[in-house]
Amino acid sequence: MHMYTKKSNHNDNNHIWDVIVIGAGNAGLCAAITASEAGCSTLVIEAAPKDMRGGNTRHTRNLRAMHDEPTDVLTDAYSFEEYYDDLMRVTKGVTNHDLAKLTLEKSVELTSWLSERGVRFQPALSGTLNLGRTNAFFLGGGRALLNALCRHAKSIGISFLYDTAVTDLVIEDAFCEGVILGDGRMLRCKKLITTAGGFEANLDWLAEGWGDSAKNFLVRGTPYNKGTILKALLEKGAQPVGDLDQCHAVAIDARAPKYDGGIASRIDGVPFSAVLNKDAKRFYDEGEDFWPKRYAIWGRLVAGQPDQIAYAILDSEGVKRFMPSVFTPIKDDTIAGLAEQLSLPVEDTVKTIDEFNKACPAGPIDQQILDGKATEGLSPNKTNWAAPILKPPFFGFPLRPGITFTYMGVEVNEKAQIIMSDGKPAANLYAAGEIMAGNVLGQGYLAGIGMTIGGVFGLIAGRQAARTLTNQ
Repeated sequence: MHMYTKKSNHNDNNHIWDVIVIGAGNAGLCAAITASEAGCSTLVIEAAPKDMRGGNTRHTRNLRAMHDEPTDVLTDAYSFEEYYDDLMRVTKGVTNHDLAKLTLEKSVELTSWLSERGVRFQPALSGTLNLGRTNAFFLGGGRALLNALCRHAKSIGISFLYDTAVTDLVIEDAFCEGVILGDGRMLRCKKLITTAGGFEANLDWLAEGWGDSAKNFLVRGTPYNKGTILKALLEKGAQPVGDLDQCHAVAIDARAPKYDGGIASRIDGVPFSAVLNKDAKRFYDEGEDFWPKRYAIWGRLVAGQPDQIAYAILDSEGVKRFMPSVFTPIKDDTIAGLAEQLSLPVEDTVKTIDEFNKACPAGPIDQQILDGKATEGLSPNKTNWAAPILKPPFFGFPLRPGITFTYMGVEVNEKAQIIMSDGKPAANLYAAGEIMAGNVLGQGYLAGIGMTIGGVFGLIAGRQAARTLTNQ
């Protein structure tokens, strides 16, 4: 087993790791395992303590994978063409098309690769965004996936440093000599794979793109993604990709904690509700499309409302149609009483809900299809699943933007090599996961694709780093 024991400094040349991986999430573990299985001495450095390891992977439940026929973990088929069409719809074509196609094509191998290394899958839970055909669910969620991959990693000799911040990178002429730790030590490496996530927990950096509204964001993911590695890469000549204000941000319960609320804080009732801002006005089509293709736009939508707050209003029928969040909804026997509890203007709330109810068509809705049950005469109209909010008691969820991860990162090529500002790939620098997801996700999101990008590019980075070492 490769172990790092000697404290090093900037001039220590006694130990050089074949591969250092920054970040112990899904992307980092896929990269580290792949490199180690190819014979490389591999060290994983994780900023979080061991019990908080894994970045946003801890909060995940599934990954989205292409398959042409049913598998042991996925039903029916999810073709490349359908997957690509879904991705183009949510990103509106803002993507590196070659890398997007590569991601989808390579996604087919992820479930078997993970299964062979101890990860277990389960059928999709009822109420999980109708994803049983497109997404493979981890038995025990993302934390169980991390535990399985870490067990496998240790069994093949990978070393880990937890609770260890990398504060800088030693890069000259697009070649990385090693990394600087918080205590001033330098660890040297032949190849560096950065999977350290984005900068969503750095609210000051977020404010550069969002302005003062960023102060009202909740960070549903890890508090450890401060963007330190991304900033170091950009300062040392890595080519940026993506916009500062593009991110995966969903509508979460406003009562969630400032950091690390996770998936349990998400509110999935939007398609079956009327969503009002603080002035009791609807502001977007709640039934635009199936929730897996639209839930990730609602963080941005709420962020655009006064004081970055909104409220999902449902009746006793609507509240049964989705998996509940960890927070109990606010409840009242009347819309007026609910408005008062939510601190909404009472008369305006009652008027908005009355107008919404009168605009709804007759007959039941069918949440399994785009049923075309649309309101008439509203601005905006609700185009599917428009059922009146009539049956008491009534329920309300306060919503805030919950940011999961940011899209601005470093540009990479099909070998996961980081591209420098001169347009050429770095000699020994690779990236996978959130820190390069903006190559594929220029905007928008598909449920589970973050884990897919991390897994695909983690495997590519590990293989490429090992190939160039073992071929020398």
